[in-house]
Amino acid sequence: MNAAMLEVRDLSLAYGDVQVLFGVSLRVDEGEIVTLLGSNGAGKTTTLRAISGLRPPRGGEVLFSGQSLLAVPASKRAEMGIALVPEGRELWPLLTVRENLELGAYTRSARARSAANLEKVFRLFPRLRERHAQMAGSLSGGEQQMCAIGRALMSEPRLLMLDEPSLGLAPILVDQVFDIVRTLHQQGITILLVEQNLQKALEVARRGYVIETGSVKLSGTSADLLADPAIRSAYLGL
Repeated sequence: MNAAMLEVRDLSLAYGDVQVLFGVSLRVDEGEIVTLLGSNGAGKTTTLRAISGLRPPRGGEVLFSGQSLLAVPASKRAEMGIALVPEGRELWPLLTVRENLELGAYTRSARARSAANLEKVFRLFPRLRERHAQMAGSLSGGEQQMCAIGRALMSEPRLLMLDEPSLGLAPILVDQVFDIVRTLHQQGITILLVEQNLQKALEVARRGYVIETGSVKLSGTSADLLADPAIRSAYLGL
């Protein structure tokens, strides 16, 4: 077993008086793709936001390469190598594609290699090179997703967290997104994937966790989860 890159232990989190996470625990080893599954409102996005430092937890622990992140602000977590591609992409629509990408290189080390990293993103996404001077808000949904992933790659992440990357995309574009996930993994990036398309997620990931109402209800290898009758019934309609 590889060393743990990310460990979440007994994480609890509330929005005001409403508790959303109830003791979530998960682990992502170096070099893995792990998927976090569950229905809308289960707590998947909140878990990613807590890991990236955007929401302070009420209790529990988040460790990155063995170091506690609880006192580390979101900007420093990015410098450590944690990047989040948020649900809905959250691009700056009135800035160009190139400007959106360049704003991803906001850590000091990434700024120094911004030009080389931009070229890597353009090689991975030739469409973005073609559209580099176009306003990001005028891109198609698939192109916007490419831009959001490219922006995250500009920070040179060791752990890339993807929140619903296939949401709202046509089936052919969904296949492209998962091909991109495989390519990034082959390039050595560890990935934590939140996805409602359970079939696709478990095809690309090695292991998965199923969250229901703020708690991990099931975990296992992708093959085990795909074969689980409860999973097949609840999420695949089989």
